[in-house]
Amino acid sequence: MAEAQVLPARQGDQQQGGGGGSGFSFNKLLLGGAIYFGINAALNLALKKDQRGVTVTNPETGEAVTVPGNVEGIPPFQLRPKELNEGATYRNIPKNIAPIWPQDSHVDIIVTLSQSFNSAPISQVPDEYLVLQEKGFHLSNKSDKRTIETKFTVPPAVQHNGTLWGHFYIGLPGSNLDPKQPGYDTSKAYYFTWPLTQYLPKKKVAKTRNLLEDMPKHDEEPEEEEPTGPIIANYYHPNASLSFIPDLGVKDFATMAPQMRQYLRLEATGARDGSGQHAWYYPVLFVNTFWQLTNQMTLLNDTVKELPLRIDLGNLASWQFQLMSTLETNSKESARQAAFGGSLPGGGDGTEIEMIKEVFLDSNPILLGVTIVVSILHMILETLAFGSDIAHYRKKKDNVGISVRSILANVFMQTVIFLYLLDNSQNTSWMILGSQVVGIVIEFWKITTVVNVRIRPGGPGSFLPYTIAFEDKQKLTETEEKTKEYDEIAFKYMYIAGIPLLIAYGIYSLYYDSHKSWYSYIITTLVGSVYAYGFLMMVPSLYINYRLKSVAHMPAKAMMYKFLNTFIDDLFAFTIKMPFLHRLATLRDDVIFFVYIYQRWAYRIDYSRVNEFGQGGEDEAVDDKEAKDKAKDKLIEDVKAEAKSSSADTGKAKKRK
Repeated sequence: MAEAQVLPARQGDQQQGGGGGSGFSFNKLLLGGAIYFGINAALNLALKKDQRGVTVTNPETGEAVTVPGNVEGIPPFQLRPKELNEGATYRNIPKNIAPIWPQDSHVDIIVTLSQSFNSAPISQVPDEYLVLQEKGFHLSNKSDKRTIETKFTVPPAVQHNGTLWGHFYIGLPGSNLDPKQPGYDTSKAYYFTWPLTQYLPKKKVAKTRNLLEDMPKHDEEPEEEEPTGPIIANYYHPNASLSFIPDLGVKDFATMAPQMRQYLRLEATGARDGSGQHAWYYPVLFVNTFWQLTNQMTLLNDTVKELPLRIDLGNLASWQFQLMSTLETNSKESARQAAFGGSLPGGGDGTEIEMIKEVFLDSNPILLGVTIVVSILHMILETLAFGSDIAHYRKKKDNVGISVRSILANVFMQTVIFLYLLDNSQNTSWMILGSQVVGIVIEFWKITTVVNVRIRPGGPGSFLPYTIAFEDKQKLTETEEKTKEYDEIAFKYMYIAGIPLLIAYGIYSLYYDSHKSWYSYIITTLVGSVYAYGFLMMVPSLYINYRLKSVAHMPAKAMMYKFLNTFIDDLFAFTIKMPFLHRLATLRDDVIFFVYIYQRWAYRIDYSRVNEFGQGGEDEAVDDKEAKDKAKDKLIEDVKAEAKSSSADTGKAKKRK
């Protein structure tokens, strides 16, 4: 083999079954898959009998032969009857299938590459396309791993959207592996082809331009309309994992899932046992593409002259094979449906599983395990915070400590993010968009709980015939007036700090970045400002706390739930790939949290304050309750005094008589 060398298998270069280097409703799929495969694994472990080789005597020849054991009533292929039993019917699709060779056999394997589906004699294959030639590979021995790295010239047909075919020749040691040569015995060798390139829909790339430099000219010819359907392209991944599945055992072929059945190859002559119902299969060689990520693939065209190839040969447990083959086939089918306009559960484009794979490939296993645990915690805390928030605003009767402008700013920011998702994500999950809309609606609802939203005629000098007015629900108390005043002061300073930053960012983006349109530029600039300076929306509440010298009636539960989630977000930031500046941005909420903790310590005695963010407090003031109790007691005393006085007057009248 030209340019090929056998290398020792390196730990960490690639997971077995992995071709990686460097989302359908996935939660439901993961849960269902875990339950299904967990039950299967437990049953298999309890009931499993391996098919290791046992030595028996052939009754016809008297010779000792090694055959698989524990094949559940199906005779070994070497001892099969020559004819069907009397009255038996030949079944075209066998019911049960048993391994043709023992699961601890040794095999020889040759792999060649070609642009043709039809094989050529092995002796005529050029050396650079004879990419793997291994002898005595031990099935069932997980420590037996073979790795090769080589390069090959891309065949012309493959450069022009043709398939790169792998031809796999496998047999018992010493047997003839070439079906084109005389002496080839299908009881000792088998052969199959498998594509090593994949036809996948190309990701749509939005056309962008610099809005100042690339202004469209009127005399230019109109651009040709892009095709509405998906563009299918030919992709190649440099890592190929070949995994034998020696412990698959006896299987019900008729009811086997198609995701697994595509990898099974039945005995070539179509032989059956005496009942005509059962057959045999060759050792499964799983061409594993599970860890082959699309972003690591090479788009093939006539500019690609040479390609690298790394092959990892090893063994894989049957439960891993079932899991990987099922997930891989389903995810590719989901991506295909999405590319052709089909709808998927939960939205998305069918590539969500790839993001999960990236996390598994690029993260430390311990950190990943911790992340899964805290993710569950994150959902619980988010739900609890949501419930506390809603309960607080339903009970609230005053505006003490509430920053109404912060709530309005939150509505604006969430609306900008929603428009950004619509503009930049062609396949954004409808679940994400739906949750964003729900968040906007809830923020609007919060506004209606603290002020009256009215549509009023436009005043003098107004360009609009009608305007939206926010009016107080009742006459403000002294404390509420102070809250309103401090809110205005805080936002005045925020405008002074934030507006120049927004203008500077907008000018920078206009000069140096590319955009699809002016609308896209405006939305991108606004969402960039939200991303960078969004934490400023929390500052007015801290300022109100400082001026009122109180955080007494803040919703402690809801606030703690939310701030605990910010620390969980910090963990996500160091688990999932993202720019360094974004990692730093995740720490900004932590700063607000520590300031809030300090304020709770500094103002812990004053109980007249409600909520930092306009969200929280137990709402019914203790003073109001005490006033009502005193009024009630006074009323009872007055009634008793009046009754006593009336009784005394009656006694005096009788005495005068």
